[in-house]
Amino acid sequence: MADRQSQQCKKHLKAAERATVRRIDPLRPSRSAIKEAVEVLDANGLVMYPTESSYALGANALEEAAVKKIFEAKGRPADKPIPVIVSGLQMWKKYAYFNKSAEILVRRFMPGPLTLALRKKPAAPDVLTPIAVAARIPGNPVALALVREAKYPITSTSANMSGRAPIYSPKRTPKSLRTAIDLVLDAGTLRRRKPSTIVDLTKANRPIITREGPIRASTVLKALARRAGTK
Repeated sequence: MADRQSQQCKKHLKAAERATVRRIDPLRPSRSAIKEAVEVLDANGLVMYPTESSYALGANALEEAAVKKIFEAKGRPADKPIPVIVSGLQMWKKYAYFNKSAEILVRRFMPGPLTLALRKKPAAPDVLTPIAVAARIPGNPVALALVREAKYPITSTSANMSGRAPIYSPKRTPKSLRTAIDLVLDAGTLRRRKPSTIVDLTKANRPIITREGPIRASTVLKALARRAGTK
Protein backbone atom coordinates (compact mmCIF):
# COMPACT_ATOMS: atom_id res chain seq x y z
CA MET A 1 0.00 0.00 0.00
CA ALA A 2 2.81 2.35 0.97
CA ASP A 3 4.67 1.51 -2.25
CA ARG A 4 1.57 2.29 -4.32
CA GLN A 5 1.12 5.67 -2.61
CA SER A 6 4.79 6.43 -3.16
CA GLN A 7 4.47 5.63 -6.88
CA GLN A 8 1.37 7.80 -7.20
CA CYS A 9 3.16 10.67 -5.46
CA LYS A 10 6.08 10.36 -7.87
CA LYS A 11 3.69 10.42 -10.83
CA HIS A 12 2.07 13.60 -9.56
CA LEU A 13 5.44 15.26 -9.02
CA LYS A 14 6.56 14.23 -12.48
CA ALA A 15 3.38 15.64 -13.99
CA ALA A 16 3.89 18.88 -12.10
CA GLU A 17 7.33 19.22 -13.71
CA ARG A 18 5.84 19.18 -17.19
CA ALA A 19 4.66 22.37 -18.83
CA THR A 20 1.41 22.28 -20.78
CA VAL A 21 2.27 22.16 -24.48
CA ARG A 22 0.02 23.64 -27.15
CA ARG A 23 0.86 23.09 -30.79
CA ILE A 24 0.34 26.32 -32.71
CA ASP A 25 0.44 27.30 -36.37
CA PRO A 26 3.50 29.56 -36.76
CA LEU A 27 1.79 31.67 -39.43
CA ARG A 28 -1.86 31.57 -38.31
CA PRO A 29 -1.89 31.15 -34.52
CA SER A 30 -5.25 30.07 -33.13
CA ARG A 31 -7.08 32.57 -30.95
CA SER A 32 -7.81 29.89 -28.35
CA ALA A 33 -4.12 29.04 -27.86
CA ILE A 34 -3.19 32.72 -27.64
CA LYS A 35 -5.95 33.41 -25.10
CA GLU A 36 -4.83 30.43 -23.02
CA ALA A 37 -1.27 31.79 -23.02
CA VAL A 38 -2.45 35.23 -21.93
CA GLU A 39 -4.41 33.69 -19.07
CA VAL A 40 -1.14 32.13 -17.89
CA LEU A 41 0.64 35.48 -18.17
CA ASP A 42 -2.18 37.25 -16.32
CA ALA A 43 -1.63 34.82 -13.43
CA ASN A 44 2.11 35.66 -13.34
CA GLY A 45 3.01 32.41 -15.08
CA LEU A 46 5.73 31.81 -17.67
CA VAL A 47 5.10 31.06 -21.34
CA MET A 48 7.61 29.80 -23.87
CA TYR A 49 6.84 31.16 -27.34
CA PRO A 50 8.48 31.46 -30.80
CA THR A 51 10.10 34.63 -32.15
CA GLU A 52 11.88 35.50 -35.40
CA SER A 53 15.09 33.96 -34.12
CA SER A 54 14.57 31.45 -31.31
CA TYR A 55 12.11 30.56 -28.54
CA ALA A 56 11.61 33.20 -25.85
CA LEU A 57 10.53 33.10 -22.24
CA GLY A 58 7.54 35.33 -21.64
CA ALA A 59 6.12 36.90 -18.48
CA ASN A 60 3.98 39.95 -17.75
CA ALA A 61 6.72 42.59 -17.86
CA LEU A 62 4.77 44.91 -15.56
CA GLU A 63 4.61 42.42 -12.68
CA GLU A 64 7.76 42.30 -10.58
CA ALA A 65 6.99 38.84 -9.21
CA ALA A 66 6.61 37.44 -12.72
CA VAL A 67 9.82 39.04 -13.98
CA LYS A 68 11.74 37.71 -10.97
CA LYS A 69 10.67 34.21 -12.01
CA ILE A 70 12.50 34.78 -15.30
CA PHE A 71 15.73 35.71 -13.51
CA GLU A 72 15.43 32.69 -11.21
CA ALA A 73 14.54 30.22 -13.96
CA LYS A 74 17.40 31.26 -16.24
CA GLY A 75 19.97 31.86 -13.52
CA ARG A 76 20.29 35.33 -14.99
CA PRO A 77 22.35 37.99 -13.16
CA ALA A 78 20.08 40.58 -11.54
CA ASP A 79 21.96 43.43 -13.21
CA LYS A 80 21.41 42.07 -16.73
CA PRO A 81 18.37 43.80 -18.32
CA ILE A 82 15.50 41.79 -19.76
CA PRO A 83 14.12 42.88 -23.15
CA VAL A 84 10.41 43.02 -23.92
CA ILE A 85 8.07 42.95 -26.89
CA VAL A 86 5.29 45.49 -27.42
CA SER A 87 2.33 45.56 -29.77
CA GLY A 88 3.02 48.98 -31.25
CA LEU A 89 4.07 52.56 -30.65
CA GLN A 90 1.05 53.38 -28.50
CA MET A 91 1.99 50.72 -25.96
CA TRP A 92 5.71 51.39 -26.24
CA LYS A 93 5.45 55.12 -25.52
CA LYS A 94 3.77 54.42 -22.19
CA TYR A 95 7.00 52.93 -20.89
CA ALA A 96 9.86 54.66 -22.76
CA TYR A 97 10.88 58.17 -23.80
CA PHE A 98 11.01 58.27 -27.58
CA ASN A 99 13.30 60.42 -29.71
CA LYS A 100 13.53 61.10 -33.43
CA SER A 101 16.02 58.28 -34.06
CA ALA A 102 13.69 55.77 -32.41
CA GLU A 103 10.73 56.92 -34.51
CA ILE A 104 12.80 56.52 -37.68
CA LEU A 105 14.01 53.01 -36.86
CA VAL A 106 10.61 51.75 -35.74
CA ARG A 107 8.96 52.89 -38.95
CA ARG A 108 11.79 51.52 -41.08
CA PHE A 109 12.43 48.10 -39.53
CA MET A 110 9.46 47.05 -37.41
CA PRO A 111 7.79 44.71 -36.91
CA GLY A 112 11.10 42.86 -37.05
CA PRO A 113 14.34 41.76 -35.37
CA LEU A 114 15.50 45.16 -34.11
CA THR A 115 15.55 46.01 -30.39
CA LEU A 116 15.83 49.60 -29.21
CA ALA A 117 17.05 50.60 -25.75
CA LEU A 118 15.40 53.84 -24.64
CA ARG A 119 15.28 55.73 -21.35
CA LYS A 120 12.45 54.25 -19.36
CA LYS A 121 9.44 56.03 -17.91
CA PRO A 122 8.34 55.44 -14.30
CA ALA A 123 5.60 53.10 -15.53
CA ALA A 124 8.24 50.51 -16.50
CA PRO A 125 9.27 48.49 -13.43
CA ASP A 126 12.85 48.80 -12.21
CA VAL A 127 13.17 45.02 -12.07
CA LEU A 128 13.50 45.01 -15.88
CA THR A 129 16.25 47.63 -15.69
CA PRO A 130 16.54 50.80 -13.59
CA ILE A 131 17.56 53.13 -16.43
CA ALA A 132 16.42 51.97 -19.86
CA VAL A 133 13.97 49.54 -21.39
CA ALA A 134 14.92 47.45 -24.42
CA ALA A 135 11.93 46.64 -26.62
CA ARG A 136 10.76 45.81 -30.12
CA ILE A 137 7.64 45.08 -32.11
CA PRO A 138 7.97 41.41 -33.10
CA GLY A 139 7.63 40.22 -36.66
CA ASN A 140 6.75 36.67 -35.66
CA PRO A 141 2.95 36.14 -35.98
CA VAL A 142 2.69 34.17 -32.72
CA ALA A 143 4.68 36.67 -30.66
CA LEU A 144 2.78 39.61 -32.14
CA ALA A 145 -0.62 37.97 -31.55
CA LEU A 146 0.41 37.20 -27.97
CA VAL A 147 1.39 40.76 -27.02
CA ARG A 148 -1.63 42.23 -28.81
CA GLU A 149 -3.97 39.98 -26.86
CA ALA A 150 -2.19 40.65 -23.56
CA LYS A 151 -2.29 44.44 -24.01
CA TYR A 152 0.87 44.84 -21.92
CA PRO A 153 4.61 44.32 -22.61
CA ILE A 154 5.87 40.74 -22.42
CA THR A 155 9.43 39.70 -21.61
CA SER A 156 11.33 38.35 -24.59
CA THR A 157 14.57 36.92 -23.26
CA SER A 158 15.79 33.68 -24.84
CA ALA A 159 14.27 30.51 -23.39
CA ASN A 160 17.63 29.16 -22.24
CA MET A 161 19.86 29.12 -19.22
CA SER A 162 21.80 32.36 -18.95
CA GLY A 163 24.89 32.32 -21.15
CA ARG A 164 23.83 29.18 -23.05
CA ALA A 165 22.90 28.78 -26.72
CA PRO A 166 19.39 29.80 -27.88
CA ILE A 167 16.63 27.20 -28.07
CA TYR A 168 15.17 26.51 -31.52
CA SER A 169 12.92 23.61 -30.55
CA PRO A 170 10.88 23.06 -27.35
CA LYS A 171 12.28 19.52 -27.29
CA ARG A 172 15.70 20.98 -26.54
CA THR A 173 14.57 22.92 -23.47
CA PRO A 174 16.79 22.09 -20.46
CA LYS A 175 14.97 20.21 -17.70
CA SER A 176 15.98 22.83 -15.14
CA LEU A 177 14.17 25.48 -17.19
CA ARG A 178 11.26 23.26 -18.25
CA THR A 179 10.10 22.88 -14.66
CA ALA A 180 9.62 26.67 -14.38
CA ILE A 181 7.57 27.04 -17.57
CA ASP A 182 3.78 26.84 -17.31
CA LEU A 183 2.85 26.76 -20.99
CA VAL A 184 4.70 26.16 -24.25
CA LEU A 185 3.38 27.49 -27.56
CA ASP A 186 5.02 24.91 -29.78
CA ALA A 187 5.46 26.10 -33.37
CA GLY A 188 7.91 23.30 -34.16
CA THR A 189 11.60 23.65 -34.88
CA LEU A 190 12.54 27.21 -35.86
CA ARG A 191 15.00 28.19 -38.53
CA ARG A 192 18.28 29.17 -36.89
CA ARG A 193 18.74 32.92 -37.01
CA LYS A 194 20.80 35.46 -35.10
CA PRO A 195 19.15 37.27 -32.17
CA SER A 196 17.80 40.75 -32.89
CA THR A 197 20.10 43.68 -33.54
CA ILE A 198 20.22 45.98 -30.49
CA VAL A 199 20.58 49.76 -30.74
CA ASP A 200 21.18 51.86 -27.63
CA LEU A 201 19.41 55.21 -28.03
CA THR A 202 19.68 56.39 -24.44
CA LYS A 203 22.33 58.95 -25.41
CA ALA A 204 20.89 61.87 -27.40
CA ASN A 205 21.97 61.76 -31.06
CA ARG A 206 24.48 59.00 -30.34
CA PRO A 207 23.11 55.62 -31.50
CA ILE A 208 25.28 52.72 -30.33
CA ILE A 209 24.97 49.25 -31.84
CA THR A 210 25.46 46.94 -28.88
CA ARG A 211 24.65 43.73 -30.77
CA GLU A 212 24.57 43.11 -34.51
CA GLY A 213 21.96 40.59 -35.59
CA PRO A 214 19.91 40.08 -38.77
CA ILE A 215 19.89 43.83 -39.47
CA ARG A 216 23.43 45.07 -40.08
CA ALA A 217 24.84 47.97 -38.09
CA SER A 218 25.66 49.79 -41.34
CA THR A 219 22.03 49.44 -42.47
CA VAL A 220 20.77 50.98 -39.23
CA LEU A 221 23.20 53.88 -39.38
CA LYS A 222 22.45 54.54 -43.05
CA ALA A 223 18.72 54.69 -42.30
CA LEU A 224 19.33 57.30 -39.61
CA ALA A 225 21.71 59.31 -41.79
CA ARG A 226 19.36 59.26 -44.78
CA ARG A 227 16.42 60.55 -42.76
CA ALA A 228 18.63 63.21 -41.21
CA GLY A 229 19.52 64.45 -44.69
CA THR A 230 23.18 63.42 -44.50
CA LYS A 231 25.22 61.09 -46.65
